[in-house]
Amino acid sequence: MGLTPPIEPMLARSLDRLPAPGALPGGVVLEQKVDGYRAIAFVRRGRLFLQTRRGADLTPAFPDLADAVAEVGKDVVLDGELVVPRDGRLDFTALQDRARRRGSTAEAAAAANRAFLICFDVLEADDIELLAASYAERRARLEKLFADEVLAAPFVLCPATPDFDVATSWLDPAWGAAGIEGVVAKGRAQRYHPGERAWIKVRRRDTHEAIVGAVTGGRQRPTTVLLGRYDDRGRFHFIGRSVPLAKRLQSALAENLAVAPADHPWTGRNFSAGWGSNRRLDATLVEPDIVAEFSGDTAIDHGRWRHPVRLLRIRAELHPTHVPLFADEDDSAGRSGSQYER
Repeated sequence: MGLTPPIEPMLARSLDRLPAPGALPGGVVLEQKVDGYRAIAFVRRGRLFLQTRRGADLTPAFPDLADAVAEVGKDVVLDGELVVPRDGRLDFTALQDRARRRGSTAEAAAAANRAFLICFDVLEADDIELLAASYAERRARLEKLFADEVLAAPFVLCPATPDFDVATSWLDPAWGAAGIEGVVAKGRAQRYHPGERAWIKVRRRDTHEAIVGAVTGGRQRPTTVLLGRYDDRGRFHFIGRSVPLAKRLQSALAENLAVAPADHPWTGRNFSAGWGSNRRLDATLVEPDIVAEFSGDTAIDHGRWRHPVRLLRIRAELHPTHVPLFADEDDSAGRSGSQYER
């Protein structure tokens, strides 16, 4: 019968650095981690079912991909990342826009911004289910599908290498500017484990400065911070929330946080507990005069970090006017895929 949707994709756990060459079964192979939506493509008799990470059907939003599978001469099930390239980089905002569209508006969006599926795994080919096959075998089959021109644009083979020097270069900011947000490490001998975090992902992280505008947990015992930046018109924008603070930072902030003024720019504003969440965050506004340095990945949408950032230290020597203006460091550094991520 073959594989049928939905299939839980195999996932990756996060590390701060590339793993040792022998950290995964059979030795490590490294792939580019691209900025897009995770998707599994079921190609059956010239028709497409495009499944999101959570099992939803994205096919109506991507008629260009649905049309393209008519040229695929085999039934295959592919795992990969949906992307939309624009202006020399992968454009996550354009991808989000396309994912929301249906019908004639989806057709128009496809004509304006073509989508591609960057393939990094094959789960079925030649009527053979490959979940129990090793990564090395699956990768060889995937490469042959491209070499034999069974697969061609808009299907693209994800770059992979055993060379750690090459993979390290993919963590360079220049790659981030193009939409490569990190590296995924896989074991040559690993089978495909649906739903398990058995791969390893390493995101490129950079340090930045922002202003502490609010906290959770209260001023005397802050647990996380909400960060902001001013724009060139003096408006104070929320740019991200931190992960739980280290104890040393909790103490340092508690000693320095001041009561928010009545005219705090976030007065009356509600904050969600996370990207895409409807749960309201219980936040305490504070005087926006403390500059903090933080580490964040490349998942940035219009100046806002989607994933929680890590507060590194208070920059007491800096005044809020020394912080880059909002959108000075915008989403050109790259983005990642929220619920669709690897």
